[in-house]
Amino acid sequence: MFPKWFNKWNADNPTDVFGPAILIGSLGGAVFVAIMLITWGQPYATASQQSGPRGTGMSQTEFVRALAARKADPEMAAANYVVAPEGEAPAVEYDPGLGDELVTAMRSWTGIPNLFAEDNYQTNVAYLMISMTQFLNEEYGYHVNASGEGVGVTCYTCHRGQPVPNGVWFKLGAVNEAASGWSAVQNRATMQSQSTSLPSNALESYLLGDEVIQVHDLESRVAGSIAEGEVASIQQTEMTFSLMNYYDNSLGVNCVFCHNSRAFYDGGQVTPQWATAQVAREMVQTLNADYLVPLKDTLPDNRLGPIMGDAPKAGCLTCHQGQNRPVNGHLWLEAYPELATIGGG
Repeated sequence: MFPKWFNKWNADNPTDVFGPAILIGSLGGAVFVAIMLITWGQPYATASQQSGPRGTGMSQTEFVRALAARKADPEMAAANYVVAPEGEAPAVEYDPGLGDELVTAMRSWTGIPNLFAEDNYQTNVAYLMISMTQFLNEEYGYHVNASGEGVGVTCYTCHRGQPVPNGVWFKLGAVNEAASGWSAVQNRATMQSQSTSLPSNALESYLLGDEVIQVHDLESRVAGSIAEGEVASIQQTEMTFSLMNYYDNSLGVNCVFCHNSRAFYDGGQVTPQWATAQVAREMVQTLNADYLVPLKDTLPDNRLGPIMGDAPKAGCLTCHQGQNRPVNGHLWLEAYPELATIGGG
């Protein structure tokens, strides 16, 4: 009844009756796992995007399921818009500079018929946000529409169905009560430091202020004055690392998305994305200074920062939310061309 090898095993090993069963069970289990992987797919499958020359390790590798989890569905968002009847006038007076087509679009995005009521603080915010969106598409098209396909940005790029985008940030001030000076802004995990011990004021310095991004020299004991900006301090280096960590998490990439892994210090060997990041930083600084910081006097207290009472500010995470192309590069300007021209309509 049993194969000869099984009978011989029992004869040679009369006290080890579980050996063959374990062997057969292991083989059967391996076959079952293989069948499940073929049928249902590899749960830890990865996808790679090459960002530099082959053989240099310059690639972005992520789990496929992580990419799917971050995928936004612009078609679903568009389907949920409440489209106003064609030709219907707004409930109250509005700024004619926006144009009728843009007003209709605004009402469809919000579903609020009295969007332009004077007692609604959101009215002034909406005007400013529309102006900001047009400014982005018009003046920074080489960033938000770098591919030239008509990507651009809309309200959904940042908001994703939320009144306040998930990726805004506020000033924190001193986060380490046990220290003073430079140490007071680090060594405590915060959202701004990406839950690390790195400085929590990097966004304030680089995306609101215009501090120079720099790291310490490769050589030790380099002559020069830190106060005069001739050489970078260890503190400036740590703050730069904090910003770079923020970039990585915001875009779902790693260092070699912009830098050459063999020559981080050589600006001549960076990738094209490095230049895009520089433009993006300038763009965010402009948005914060000209559009978002001034909202402090318009927004109610519950919309301001919990510590410093400042207005919400934008960063890379506000738009990208874990993707190197926000909303997978959806072509927004095809549906909303009025957002691509300053003046609307």
